[in-house]
Amino acid sequence: MEVFSRKVFIGGLPIDITETELKQAFHKFGSLLVDWPNRSSDSHFVKKEHYGGAASRVTGYAFLIFLEEASVQRLIAKCYSEGDRFYMLMSSQTVREKPVQVRPWRLADMDYMPRPSAHLDPRRTIFIGGVPRPTKASELAFVLEAAFGPVCYAGIDVDPEMKYPKGAARVTFSTFKSYAAAMAGRFVQIPHSDNTKRVEIKPYLVNDQMCDNCHGKLCQDRYAPYFCGDVACLQYYCEICWDRLHYGSGNRSREMHKPFVRMGEQIKIKIPQREF
Repeated sequence: MEVFSRKVFIGGLPIDITETELKQAFHKFGSLLVDWPNRSSDSHFVKKEHYGGAASRVTGYAFLIFLEEASVQRLIAKCYSEGDRFYMLMSSQTVREKPVQVRPWRLADMDYMPRPSAHLDPRRTIFIGGVPRPTKASELAFVLEAAFGPVCYAGIDVDPEMKYPKGAARVTFSTFKSYAAAMAGRFVQIPHSDNTKRVEIKPYLVNDQMCDNCHGKLCQDRYAPYFCGDVACLQYYCEICWDRLHYGSGNRSREMHKPFVRMGEQIKIKIPQREF
């Protein structure tokens, strides 16, 4: 049974280690590839930054992509742990037995339901981008519940092939009140390492929704393209109803509302073209 993603984060590497040396160090656990962001295939893991003519070196990170999930289990079995973190000792030409962090992703951390019997209403779901990749679904649920109210589901979006976090998540609230509070809050602070990261909250747009105002009567039963994320609305609208309620109602505050639209997998704000 698979326990981990085949993609593993390795952090705090020696500054002079090469891709070849990385492969040699981890090949004993199984066949693998090295994903080394912004590095050439066999360059040293060195970044030089100049401050007043002086050069400084900083450590970095890489990803190991194993061909079999069992290789990750063998790797973790050989690590030593401190709390919930795993480490291995690595050496290079200039460093002996440096602790490097081995951070696997457990597949069980993708989803979390604190209230399994609760009804999951997709219309009470928010989308969060920029989520730190180590964040577990349970941790995200606790943060959102503490900030806005009861949560019934949290899910981390993962790459379908590697099953590794993509840096985005969905959270469904138990009540409309907590969902509205999250939409009004717009941002939330997510713990990351020894700091926190401020991320934006957006509505999760449900596919194939009819207009909440005319229920398809004014748009020939076509699905509503717009969602208003302002807490005064939080509804789906066809183009006709959007214009009537936001530009023709005499409500000046509604004229400032901006519609969210789905473009493929992305959720963006669109500025409607008004006809005068």
